[in-house]
Amino acid sequence: MVSTSPTHDPPSHDTTGANATGQGINGPIPATADSVRPDRYPPAVLPGILADAGRRYADRPAVESPTGPPIGYADLDQVSDEVAVGLAHRGLAEGSVLLLSLPSGLPYLVAYLAAAKLGAITAGANPRLGAGERTVLAQTLAPDLVLATDDLVGGIPDHLEVDLVSGSDSASHALADYRKPGQRPDRLPTDPDRPVCICFTSGSTGDPKGALFANRQLEAIAEMDRGGAWGEGGHLIPGTALAHVGAMTKLGWQLAAGTTLHLLDRWKAGDVLDLVDRFRIPAITGVAAQVALMLDDPSFDDHDFDCVQAIVVGGGPSPPDLVTAARRKFGAPYSNRYSSTESGGIGLATALDANDEEALHTVGRPRPGVDADVRDDEGRPVEPGEVGELWLRTPSSMVSYRHDPEATAATLVDGWLRTGDRARVDDQGCYRLAGRVDDMYIRGGYNVHPQEVEAVISAHDGVAEVAVVPRPDPVMGQVGVAVVVPTHPDHPPTLDDLVRVSRAALAAYKVPADLLVVDALPLNSAHKLDRRVLSEVVAENPSTGPNDER
Repeated sequence: MVSTSPTHDPPSHDTTGANATGQGINGPIPATADSVRPDRYPPAVLPGILADAGRRYADRPAVESPTGPPIGYADLDQVSDEVAVGLAHRGLAEGSVLLLSLPSGLPYLVAYLAAAKLGAITAGANPRLGAGERTVLAQTLAPDLVLATDDLVGGIPDHLEVDLVSGSDSASHALADYRKPGQRPDRLPTDPDRPVCICFTSGSTGDPKGALFANRQLEAIAEMDRGGAWGEGGHLIPGTALAHVGAMTKLGWQLAAGTTLHLLDRWKAGDVLDLVDRFRIPAITGVAAQVALMLDDPSFDDHDFDCVQAIVVGGGPSPPDLVTAARRKFGAPYSNRYSSTESGGIGLATALDANDEEALHTVGRPRPGVDADVRDDEGRPVEPGEVGELWLRTPSSMVSYRHDPEATAATLVDGWLRTGDRARVDDQGCYRLAGRVDDMYIRGGYNVHPQEVEAVISAHDGVAEVAVVPRPDPVMGQVGVAVVVPTHPDHPPTLDDLVRVSRAALAAYKVPADLLVVDALPLNSAHKLDRRVLSEVVAENPSTGPNDER
C-alpha cells in the first residue's frame, strides 16, 4: 500500500522560499504591520480581499505592465467596482458565466475581479489558442457573455453575446465602456460554495474540460499558497497566461499579500530576465520550457541574479540537466512542482534543500494539507515501488467539470482526485512520474510508461529533449519511438546510442525501437508537450531502422 501525507514541510508556495511562518531560505523574514498574516480572509474571498488590500496598501502598485502606468490597490478596487456596475447593467448577475478572450493584461484582471463582485463565474481563453480551439472552449462553456479583443474573437460562435473591448493596460481606459464612475455593486453575502471561476485543462491528450472552483477552494488555495521568498509586498511575474489555473486560483493570496503583478501579454525570456534584475525579484517561476529559454537567452550574462533565492517550476517535469543548469546559472535552489488544473495548482513539491536524487529525478512529496496515494486501475493501493495512478486529496480540488457529470464522477471519487498520471513512490518517499494513464502502451504484452523511458534517455549528453510515443507494430502490437531534440544538431545521437543507455537501466521491452530526430517538440498553448501532435509526427515519418530486439 502506498498512501502518503506530508512528512516534511517543503516550501509552501509555487514561487516560494519561505513557509507560512516567515522563515526564508536565508533566514527569517522580518514581520511588519503589512506582513502579518490575517487569521482568516475577508468575506466573499476575492472582493473582500481586494477591498481589504485597497485599504491596507492603497497606492502600492498592484499591477505593472509594459504598455501602461502602474495601478495602485485602491484604484484597482475602485475601477473593478465601477466595471462591476456596468457589467450588471449588461445583464451579468450572480451565477452568470463570463468568458474572457483577452490578453493577459489589466482589462482581464479587472473583468475577473468585477465579475466576482457580482457573484458571476469567470472563465478565460488562453490567448495562444487558435480559432478552432476557441470554438471548442466556448461551446463547452456556453457563457452568458464574452468579452474579446479584435484579434482574439475568431472562433467564438456567432450565437453568443460578444462584446469587443480594448486591450489597453491604462487604468483610465481599461473596460472604459463599462465603468460607472463613483458607483459600486451591492456587497455579496458570504457563501463558501458560490462558484467563482472555471479553469480549462490544457487539452494535451483530449478536448479541454472546464474545472469549476468556488470560494471554498479559492480560500483553501490562498491559505496553502500564501508566503513567498520575497516576504510580503514583493514583485511577481506570472509564468502563465491569466486564463491558467496558476493565475485564476492564485490571485487571492497575491492580493492579500500586496504583491505587485507584472503582467506580460507575451512571455519573452529577455523581458522576464530584465524584470527580475530590475525589480530584484527573488523567485524565478514558470514551466520548464520557460526556464530553458531564459538560460539560453543571449542577454542572460548581462544581468545580476544575486537576488534570486528560489526557482520554482510546475506544469510538467523538469529534465535533470535543466535543473542542474538552472541551479548553477541562477545560483539558487530549484523546486519541481507537480499539480493539475483539477487540483487547483496544489500538489507535490521537491524541497529547496533536496539532495540531487530528489531534486533531479522526482516531484517530491505532498505539500502540507495534501494527501497522495498510488492506486491500480480498480482504485486499490499498490505496493511501494509499483507504478499506478496518482490520486490526490486536497481542499483545493475543483468542485466539478463544467457540464460534464460523467467525467466529474470518474475523476472525483470519495474525496480523492484521480489525476490521470502514473507514478511510483521510491524508498525515500518521493514520487516519480511515469507518464499519463492514457500514454501507456503495451509492447509484447508488457506495459511501458513513456516517462520512465524518457527519464533514462534524457541523461544522454547528446539529448536536449526527448519524448517517447508508441507506433503500431505487426509483431509486438506497439513499440516505442524516441523523438529527440539533439544537444548538437550536427551530431545527433544514434538509435544504438539510445539503446545502449536504455539497456543499462531498463528492461528490454522498454528500450525504444526507433529514433526520430526533430528540431523541437510540439507544445500546446500551456507550454506542455502535445502528445497528440507528436503521435501524428511519428505516424508521418517512416521507420529509420528499428531496434528489432523482441
